[in-house]
Amino acid sequence: MTTTDAERPVLIAGAGPVGMTTALALNARGVPATILEAESEDRDRSGSRAIYVHGTTLHTLERVHPGLGENLVEEGLVWPTRRTCWRGKEVFKRTYENPGGDGKFPHFTSVPQVRTEEYMHEALDEAGIDIHWDAAVETVESSADGVHVETADGREWETPYLVGADGGGSTVRDEIGAQFEGDQSKNSFIIADVDELDDEDEQWPLERLFHYDDPSVGGRNVMLVPFTGGWRLDIQCIEDDDPDELVTDEKMREFVTAVMGDAYADNLTWVSSYKFLQVMADTFVDDHRRVLLAGEAAHLLAPFGARGMNSGVADADEAASAIAVAYRAQSAAVARDEVELYAARREKAAEYNLNAAGQALEYLQGDNPATVLRKEAAASLADYFEPAGEYLDDAPYGPHDAPPIVSTGNY
Repeated sequence: MTTTDAERPVLIAGAGPVGMTTALALNARGVPATILEAESEDRDRSGSRAIYVHGTTLHTLERVHPGLGENLVEEGLVWPTRRTCWRGKEVFKRTYENPGGDGKFPHFTSVPQVRTEEYMHEALDEAGIDIHWDAAVETVESSADGVHVETADGREWETPYLVGADGGGSTVRDEIGAQFEGDQSKNSFIIADVDELDDEDEQWPLERLFHYDDPSVGGRNVMLVPFTGGWRLDIQCIEDDDPDELVTDEKMREFVTAVMGDAYADNLTWVSSYKFLQVMADTFVDDHRRVLLAGEAAHLLAPFGARGMNSGVADADEAASAIAVAYRAQSAAVARDEVELYAARREKAAEYNLNAAGQALEYLQGDNPATVLRKEAAASLADYFEPAGEYLDDAPYGPHDAPPIVSTGNY
């Protein structure tokens, strides 16, 4: 470690939730941080995106900046009912009297990502952390002594550590020679946002709905999840679907009407289609242990089980913890060990999350004969055997077994 390390801020590439969490977590540990963001301050952030904020994430955000977790709880909502249908028939429904639990923070809160980011921006302002906009990272050169970064605004930066939180197309990942490895979903998925109605008497019940082979939308799987101010509507495309045809205004209006009723027909605000990637980088750190990858720069996950942003926040907090120790270490070996421990832990967690999301994706794509038979058998038994219905309700979100490293929480 050089004597100048304690005088230079740690750089973070990316001003999304993961990058902002990293900066706040470093600040909470007394380490100065600066964020470099490729896009402009007025960038488009449309779409609800990561709406499910897990309780573990709320605790982390509150710890790194007191009040941040509380703000998200106040802004978000906790839906009390889980409901599942099979080809037009209800097979499971459960309503919880206290769905959030009895702790200071609920088990989850449902809030649009844009609102999460707005509260994070407020936290950065309170902490005095700068975001440099229009400052895309272009080159990264690491050495045993630190990292040299050049950005698109013509500036050059020297930093003891760099965290790449610059998303799936990460330049930082490319610059350190890391490679994505994994698969892509066979099916496309349509994701849409629908505004809530003003008339409370006409509003859809506050519930998370999953409908297998919904006949009202041509036998496609449908998921409906509420968030503050609206609804997330997910539709799984079937074989021979052309997603570009299905996301037209006319077709989406038909889908919204079929699933939610005429009252919501004109409330569609955003729609997109995806094939989900299931990939992770072959290394989360550079050769000199000075560059760390976090969030979607390190792994891309299918969204089932809400593992994307939540696992990214866990990455961010652990990266900050490792850097804080390394930043002050008197021994270069100790510093390297801390960064290597970060990589070992978060690579293990990413493997777990990839496997869990992959199981859900395989289950939903539904071409495995054993899985198809299991679902059909459960649907036929659901009227008489509640665990069969609960299986159908749980399975689309992946397994619930314990993560590989307990201290990282659920992700």
